[in-house]
Amino acid sequence: MPTYIDLFSGAGGFSLGFDWAGFNNVFSVEYDHEICETYRYNFPNHNLIECDITKLSDEKILNLVKDKTIDVVIGGPPCQGFSMAGNIGRQFIDDPRNHLFKEFVRVVKLVKPKCFVMENVARLYTRLKGKTRKEIIKNFEDLGYVVEARIVCAADYGVPQIRNRVLFIGKHTDNIMYKIQFPKKIIGNPPSIKDAIDKYPPLNSGESSDIPNHEAMTHTPQMLKKMSYVKDGGNRYDIPEAIRPQKGDVRKYIRYDSSRPSICITGDMRKVFHYNQNRALTVRELAAIQTYPDSFIFLGKKIKQQQMVGNSVPPVLAKAIAEAIKTML
Repeated sequence: MPTYIDLFSGAGGFSLGFDWAGFNNVFSVEYDHEICETYRYNFPNHNLIECDITKLSDEKILNLVKDKTIDVVIGGPPCQGFSMAGNIGRQFIDDPRNHLFKEFVRVVKLVKPKCFVMENVARLYTRLKGKTRKEIIKNFEDLGYVVEARIVCAADYGVPQIRNRVLFIGKHTDNIMYKIQFPKKIIGNPPSIKDAIDKYPPLNSGESSDIPNHEAMTHTPQMLKKMSYVKDGGNRYDIPEAIRPQKGDVRKYIRYDSSRPSICITGDMRKVFHYNQNRALTVRELAAIQTYPDSFIFLGKKIKQQQMVGNSVPPVLAKAIAEAIKTML
């Protein structure tokens, strides 16, 4: 079986997709204890290293790998230093906020995988008119990799969600005969949010169910009144002006459009409402939009569960990426 290492694994969306595609986990790294509990519960046979990756020594990494050949290193290192509000004169790699990107590069340098996949937010691709993208690519080229970057939308691969991400895919020049492959798009319309979550029993505010993670948050009477005015696919402007929220994120006080894929799931969807029920979506529904199976259980506090879901690579997209990597091996 081809092998992979998952860095910054989170709850395990990337890992799950690669497992589905027939890859074997060598080890994963995650520092947050609550998130690690969810990962361990769902991947009891994986070797999860719970630690700050900056504290994971070169020696420890090489001991974890031993004599195994690593086919691919995957992960999405948090990269805060590309914000347009930041110091645009500073190079990406030198910005201390991007130290975790350096850790991804360090692991690739150490274990010398045949391929790697780095996933991140789409605006990394165009930041500083592409200079940041080129800088990232050069870091891997200096290690002997040919690298291509492309923005992909999860909806093009069967995910019921408009979620744009940049993929950096590299292959070592030892495998130069094989072209870099990106996941193949699915022909036809993407599934809608209704396709993904209409199977779950309806819930009122604060109500629970027997389905794991399908528990509605409790909304205030004032919130329930406001959301009652918002129609399927509507927004705050459906609310009478006298009680309409005037400020805040444009993603608040909107209702999902049942006929379309979901907007991008993030770590906080508390003021985005179900298309025909007066409540925010449950963690189970958000996970289904991210293409997690119902058998995947999220542990810990509900806000942490929602963050785990929102920060994930959708497993169905991850599987499509893994299948593309297989053709490069």
